[in-house]
Amino acid sequence: MKRLRRRWLRIPPLALAALVFCSAASASGVRIAGVDVNGYPDLRVTVVAPPHSQQPQLSEDGIPVTGLSAVNLGAAKSVVLAVDRSQSMRGRALADAIAGARAFVAAKGSSDRIEVIAFGRHPLALTPFSSSPTDANAALQSLVPDAVSGTALWDTVVLAAHRLAGEGALGRVIIILTDGRDVSSAASLHDAVEAAHEAQASVYPIGIAGPDYTPAPLRALAAGTGGTYHEASSTAQLASIYASIGRVLSHSWSLTYATRARPGDTVHLLASVPGAGRAEDTAIVGTAAAEAGTQPSLLKASTWAAAWMPYAVAAVVGALSLLACAFFFSSRKGQWVTGRLEPHLGRKRPATKARRRRGREELRRRVVAFTERTLANVKQFRALARLLERADLPLRAAELLYVSAGSAVGAAIVGGLIFGSLFMTLVFAAVGGAAPMLYVRHKARSRIKKFDNQLPDLLITISASLKAGHSFRHAIQAVVDEGAQPTSKEFSRVLSETQLGAPVDQALNDMAERVGSKNLSFVMTAVTIQRQVGGSLASLFDGVAETVRQRQHFARKVQGLTAMGRMSAYVLLGLPFFIAAAVTVMNPSYMSPLYHSSTGHMLILTMFAMIGVGTLILKKIVAFRG
Repeated sequence: MKRLRRRWLRIPPLALAALVFCSAASASGVRIAGVDVNGYPDLRVTVVAPPHSQQPQLSEDGIPVTGLSAVNLGAAKSVVLAVDRSQSMRGRALADAIAGARAFVAAKGSSDRIEVIAFGRHPLALTPFSSSPTDANAALQSLVPDAVSGTALWDTVVLAAHRLAGEGALGRVIIILTDGRDVSSAASLHDAVEAAHEAQASVYPIGIAGPDYTPAPLRALAAGTGGTYHEASSTAQLASIYASIGRVLSHSWSLTYATRARPGDTVHLLASVPGAGRAEDTAIVGTAAAEAGTQPSLLKASTWAAAWMPYAVAAVVGALSLLACAFFFSSRKGQWVTGRLEPHLGRKRPATKARRRRGREELRRRVVAFTERTLANVKQFRALARLLERADLPLRAAELLYVSAGSAVGAAIVGGLIFGSLFMTLVFAAVGGAAPMLYVRHKARSRIKKFDNQLPDLLITISASLKAGHSFRHAIQAVVDEGAQPTSKEFSRVLSETQLGAPVDQALNDMAERVGSKNLSFVMTAVTIQRQVGGSLASLFDGVAETVRQRQHFARKVQGLTAMGRMSAYVLLGLPFFIAAAVTVMNPSYMSPLYHSSTGHMLILTMFAMIGVGTLILKKIVAFRG
């Protein structure tokens, strides 16, 4: 009886201890959902706390972290709902996915902004971010299976991250549902994790178990972005999974801080909420940097993180700056004193700057001469030299090539800094390299047009000189003396060549080829025939001048009749570029897929091809060859 009584007496304390333990376990509703270490030295920890609890406190290796940035995901967040609509989701699976997503939209907070992305072979953003559930519900209801097979899982994550990067809310979440593995993405898992990290977004993958399903990449995606992986054995569980994610997000916190640990170190994290409990986790920080062979620092991380370190670094930098200034001014003072004393000592100061300038000029001439010799037999290079002659620019063909190369490099740097895309960098490089060539071509055309406008008066002047009894050489001299540019300069060169022994006919033909005017070529051909056959050269010039004047009058009439068509062509060709620039300035996130995705690059190339074809067609419509 005594033993029985002792056993009964032991039951109340054991029951009380069990009750206390259960109540403590139930009260401790704090857990660390994920740790993102890819942004080393910044760590992002997702902590799930009880509803309406205070901000969690975080410790690293037993030391409270400093500079903690906390974002309450339950207060306001931007969420991307990415739904798989590949061919394997036909029927019941897609209907259950839509129902679960709509339930999530219905239960969202009033300040939450949601965007819907559907993906099959390619991802497609169906709605912009909006706090109203109407847009998201309408987009979800319109979902149909993709007609083309494929699953672009990683491209979808990259697109969602780029869209989230332009959002003002600090809480950013990607919920992606799929029943298969990635088979059609241009991006990789690493690219998806990097994009999510740059957007500071957590990814919550939902996988539907099936024959083609591989959970390992989705687990890695969730672990690398601070999210949580969920798996459904059937589509009937999707509604409950969406609901559980919504409940977790409603009382989750995203904590970001700069770690003191070195790459490869294991840190012990402790998250605690006053009055609610605490949770522990471990993570290896900076593993990518450690695997890449990052050398350990000369000082410990704690030393660099000390409070006195910024002042020490500032003092060292200031001392070095003062030392450099002292050396500079002392050297300048010595040069000034030497320069003041040299005239009185009878010594000439060596022209160092002049010698350096002559050395650079000599090196430039050697490089240009070598390029000219190397490309002398290239047809395109000779055409470029001839174009420079027609434009009357003081440049050689090799110098123009180097100018174009420098312009291409400068434009490529600007394009890379603005867009951060290799494709747009190449586009800017092509435009920058072509700009000097287009300028030279414009100058050549302008000079030819000016020469054609002066040609009738020039022919009348030569005819008047011949009628007055002067020789043909004296008539050309009259054009040189009384004519305007560029005719006087070109005919002056003709006189110089004839004085050096070249025949007049050859000098005139060389001028016609050099200038590139069709009217001038026509005149030179007539003069050459007349000089060989004989006859009145003055009458010939009068007739040719009248013919050239009539041709020019007809050309101006044609330009007037086609002015409206040419202006329409300019507007149609410039409108796509103007609209693209305007939309990019007003909404960069909307245009981001065009500049940073392979599909966008194909669209840009297609646009340029279609614009080129349209340009040729419009040119044929408004052009006239007389």
